[in-house]
Amino acid sequence: MTAMLWILLPLFVAAGSALLAFYIMQAKLEVAVAHEREALAEARAVIKNQEKLVEEKVLATEESTRRKSLDEFLGDFRVEERHYMRENKSMFLNRKALVLQERLYFRNIPLSNWVEHEMVVEEGSDLKNLATQCSIFSTRSLSSDEVRQNAKLLKAKEKTAKTA
Repeated sequence: MTAMLWILLPLFVAAGSALLAFYIMQAKLEVAVAHEREALAEARAVIKNQEKLVEEKVLATEESTRRKSLDEFLGDFRVEERHYMRENKSMFLNRKALVLQERLYFRNIPLSNWVEHEMVVEEGSDLKNLATQCSIFSTRSLSSDEVRQNAKLLKAKEKTAKTA
């Protein structure tokens, strides 16, 4: 029986060592897989953030391009204006009138016929001021408060576009 014990004892020790090595290697493998999963999760997060950044930059670029092209398009519109004085003489009346003619153009293409306004002029009135007030195509000037407010809004939009 002691001989059998001496034969089986090394077998039991070898089996125990193999089992212990198996469990240690299994634990190392699980740790390595956990590290790989962690690295994969970080890579996926970085890729998602990069995709978001790219999408935002593309949208900001499209918006600025649209805004620039609209500004260029609107810059191609112009108004041609001419005015002259007309005197209507009748027996008892001598009436002066300012005739203002305007025409809207896109580049060199007229978009409208001549639009004519006739305004009776009193002596001593400012003709240029009267002509600009009665113009239908010219833009009215903004007050300084509105200009400042519009400038602040533009700067805020540009900052958000640059940060994106």
